Amino acid sequence: MHIYKLSGRNVEVTDAMRDYVEEKLSRLDRFNDQITDARVTLTVRDVRNSERRNRVEVQLNVPSGIIRAEEHHADMYAAIDRASDVLERQLRKFKTRYLRHRSEGTPLPEPGPAEAAVNAGDDVSEFAPEIVRQKRFEMRPMSPEDAVAQMEALDHDFFVFRNMKTNQTGVVYRRKDGHYGLIEPN
Repeated sequence: MHIYKLSGRNVEVTDAMRDYVEEKLSRLDRFNDQITDARVTLTVRDVRNSERRNRVEVQLNVPSGIIRAEEHHADMYAAIDRASDVLERQLRKFKTRYLRHRSEGTPLPEPGPAEAAVNAGDDVSEFAPEIVRQKRFEMRPMSPEDAVAQMEALDHDFFVFRNMKTNQTGVVYRRKDGHYGLIEPN
């Protein structure tokens, strides 16, 4: 597999790291017809007690979606191994689904958020989402900061709101690092 972009944050990407990533992700060569683009980011950050935390993020662009893996480990090479395993499972699942739709002559549906970010523990069986609850609420115009406050008050991980400046729907969410993210349409 050819990596189109490999970058590092707070870490110099050595030739050894680059070779290791290439070697591990070469296992995905059998899925080359599904992968249109790839991006790998290696990150090192210090956490409590002078411990280093390594993060590997890999995003593969495939027809009709994105397959993404993010893994953390004290050892960068172990994090690369884990991310490679997750991607292989997700690509196997995607390819099965893709070929099934192609043989049936039906277009491949757009992936939902749950399919784009499959958890590491998922198997390769067909994902069949089931909506078990529906909520309706009034979206009052507010700032993203107010939406974060509302999200925290409700003790949720995300909150959908209408941005008072743009009048468009937005989503604020709690990131794994404790900060917040904002999703807005183009």
